[in-house]
Amino acid sequence: MKIQAINGFKDILPDNAGLWRRVEQLARNIFDRFGLREIRMPILEKTELFTRSIGAATDVVEKEMYTFADKGITMRPEATASIMRAFIEHGLHVRQPVQRLYTIGPMFRHERPQKGRLRQFHQLNAEVIGAAEPHVDAELIAMGRMLLDELDLQASLELNSLGCPACRPPFKTDLIHYLEQRLEGLCSDCQRRTHTNPMRVLDCKKTSCRQLVLEAPSMLTALCADCDEHFQAVQGALRNLDITFRLNPFMVRGLDYYTRTTFEFLTTDLGAQAAVGAGGRYDGLIEQLGGPSLGGIGFAMGLERLVLLLEQRDHSEHLGADTTDFALVSLGTTIDAVSLLAHHLRRQGCRAAIDYSGRSLKAQLKQADRARARFALIIGDDEWTRGEAVLRNMRTQQQQPFPLSGSPEQQSQRLAELLRSQPD
Repeated sequence: MKIQAINGFKDILPDNAGLWRRVEQLARNIFDRFGLREIRMPILEKTELFTRSIGAATDVVEKEMYTFADKGITMRPEATASIMRAFIEHGLHVRQPVQRLYTIGPMFRHERPQKGRLRQFHQLNAEVIGAAEPHVDAELIAMGRMLLDELDLQASLELNSLGCPACRPPFKTDLIHYLEQRLEGLCSDCQRRTHTNPMRVLDCKKTSCRQLVLEAPSMLTALCADCDEHFQAVQGALRNLDITFRLNPFMVRGLDYYTRTTFEFLTTDLGAQAAVGAGGRYDGLIEQLGGPSLGGIGFAMGLERLVLLLEQRDHSEHLGADTTDFALVSLGTTIDAVSLLAHHLRRQGCRAAIDYSGRSLKAQLKQADRARARFALIIGDDEWTRGEAVLRNMRTQQQQPFPLSGSPEQQSQRLAELLRSQPD
């Protein structure tokens, strides 16, 4: 019997990995522009980290975590809690009051696999820790918007505020009272959530529940003066940056640590409306985990969903496919000389491929085409004898002689210069 991948865990094959790398490289570039630095955390954490931060009554903790109960450890279901743990453990705030951090990597949740949602999934996470100003919220949202724009992906931005520990409790009391009067019409999950996590009922995707909460109390009308002032300032800062958004009082994040500003980037290009990125402010989380009283805000974007959107694009092959600069074709007894030239081309920063099998010219050129080579350099015994190889442009099929004069290092320099002079 063949051993296959576990359901919900997907291989990323070489033909597709280039597109993943394209997204990751662009994300790193944009994060760098905004002054974020990379942090890498372990996949396994103490289970208590997630129960204390995410919330014991959330779906993630109750139903979705991969936990080794006898060891008290869990495979991380999200990144923010892990980043906060590292931030506290290593006293990063002592080195610099405001930390701008990002991480890219896999997360794990046991839920039903579907399009764009796997049990091992990958996220881009960005966090700004130690800053409470509303302009920081807008700047972080603008960074997410910039990433989507530079990937040329269409997504709408929805915005909400979840208040703070001062204004949220009375709102929850009013919401519970409203939901109790409609309990029989709610789905079984929302019936359970009504008393354990009532705000999650507002975000239920089932049509029957969505209809019942249309007239529910809104957090936006229950904000305290400080939260309302903060939220108005965030909206003003976004308008100043020319970022379009829509207020959505029903948007509730699935993790308990969120406060004040929350947001989602939504697309309709994956079938049903789906979030490609989401985040919010988590003032109080660091203190809750035993650290200093500092605010923070962050977001995550799902790599699987970003890649799916790009794959649906006409030019996704151009975005993601790997290319080769030079395919070196050796014919006859020239393999050692061609191998040395390939080595020096790589030292010049060129992507060079060489076929050691001794196959025919036709077969090697076919392989060069599959590798999306820009040029093929053909060196057979005849070419070696007369000191002149054949350089073929694989896109135009035009050929020109290339002199094999000078050392292999000098030849590679000339080829690299020729490559740089050509348009992409």
